[in-house]
Amino acid sequence: MSPPAECPTPYELVSPRSLALGRPSAIAVIGAGVAGLACAAHLVAAGFRVRVFDKGRRPGGRISTRRADPFQLDHGAQYFTVRDPIFAERVGVWAGEGAVALWHGRLRVLEDGRLREQEGSTARYVGVPRMSSLARHLARQSRVRTEVRVAGLDRQGKVWVPVAEGGGELGRFDLVVVALPAPQAVPLLAGAPRLAAQAETVEMQPTWAVLAGFEGPLDLPFDGAFVHGSPLSWVARDNSKPGRPAAEGWVLHASHSWSREHLDDKADTVAGSLLKALGDASRERLPEPSYLSAHRWRFAAPEAPLPRRYLFDRDKALAACGDWCGGPRVEGAYLSGRTLAEAIAGSWGNPTQRLA
Repeated sequence: MSPPAECPTPYELVSPRSLALGRPSAIAVIGAGVAGLACAAHLVAAGFRVRVFDKGRRPGGRISTRRADPFQLDHGAQYFTVRDPIFAERVGVWAGEGAVALWHGRLRVLEDGRLREQEGSTARYVGVPRMSSLARHLARQSRVRTEVRVAGLDRQGKVWVPVAEGGGELGRFDLVVVALPAPQAVPLLAGAPRLAAQAETVEMQPTWAVLAGFEGPLDLPFDGAFVHGSPLSWVARDNSKPGRPAAEGWVLHASHSWSREHLDDKADTVAGSLLKALGDASRERLPEPSYLSAHRWRFAAPEAPLPRRYLFDRDKALAACGDWCGGPRVEGAYLSGRTLAEAIAGSWGNPTQRLA
């Protein structure tokens, strides 16, 4: 029986020889976003030795927070929603541990200076006291090495050797999981051409994010708004989220189309343009910010995710996961990483084992 569309199955390359492979004693995960951290956490829980590598200064990927005293601004993922029952169970655990909380912000739709209610009553969660706290919570049982960019994977006999940018081997691993945006994953999947070909079909959309801090509260009757008919797609009063400092901080996200058109603009130019766009959309005269910055997410979201939760070539001992597999958003990334970890544990561990 074919699986239902809402529960994608993995894209795997299986052969009789792969079933005879020994259990991997060491696994490398490249990328410390939600998918990579979820995969690593569940692999560690299943008894594997795992090392995570990431180019950033700290784990998190697109669940990132910028701190510029007295402001704190979630400039990547703004919140996350819950649809899948497995993810709902995990979010309940995180909430009980104090890592996430519901955001009860006043959300509206903003268009041509007019506000209307946001349809539906979707529950929205945020990391506490910042979005990046969720990444640290996911990473707490994993060995994560940051500020290292993996430039390639060298096959030496039966093991993979990740090579750092500028040279230098990063260890020897029986299996490698690539948990990067699809365009960045493609060259690292070259050792499994069919996986690379699948990843190459996925296009990622960019987003410019502007971070603005003000001396006092803005006179805007909402805490978050989906913006139509504007260069902006979303704006949020970040200090309205639970556990945040009181300083008035706003995050402005440009639409994917505007971000593509202005992809190579200077950050200062983008910041000024999008701050003006907020004033135009709200029909309000905004004060000068005391803090203003812009950040470009070149690979913010998949345009059309693959219908599978992960890619896995057992013979090549290479795999990939991310929000571009099976579904976007934080939930999709988590489920992609977790489901891949379950597949690995089922292949080389106890096939009946359920991961916590």
